[in-house]
Amino acid sequence: MKLHRLQSRQWLPLKPEEAWEFFSIPENLDRITPNDMSFKILSGGSEKIFSGHIICYTIKPLFGIPMKWVTEITHEEKGVYFIDEQRFGPYRFWHHMHRFTPDNGGVLMEDVLHYALPFGLLGELFGGFVHRKVRGIFSFREKTLETLFPGARLVD
Repeated sequence: MKLHRLQSRQWLPLKPEEAWEFFSIPENLDRITPNDMSFKILSGGSEKIFSGHIICYTIKPLFGIPMKWVTEITHEEKGVYFIDEQRFGPYRFWHHMHRFTPDNGGVLMEDVLHYALPFGLLGELFGGFVHRKVRGIFSFREKTLETLFPGARLVD
């Protein structure tokens, strides 16, 4: 199994508690997910995240074909970080860490995603599209956060 890694760092002009408030509510995922994904939460979206929290949703990542996706918040330290892991869904492996660090009057939000494609070598051969899609989702989110929170900026 080949693991792929994607990392993003973005500074947000928010107090730490404001950033946590926004990102700890699963319903806000819809606001920062591209419309063409047709993201829809089926359950677990109306309460704040906690360790053991299960969130079920549908997405249409490829060719408008709906897929169910179930994630679990496996770790959470309020105001500091949380990790979501896929339990059922389109990837062979999905581990996404979100960390929030007070920085320069705002919050440095860091995402580290590790994922593996399904179908082994065949999945890797045709994985270019998936990798571009994942990067595109992160890019969309970064731009949306810049609109929602003027002054937000990417950090190297």
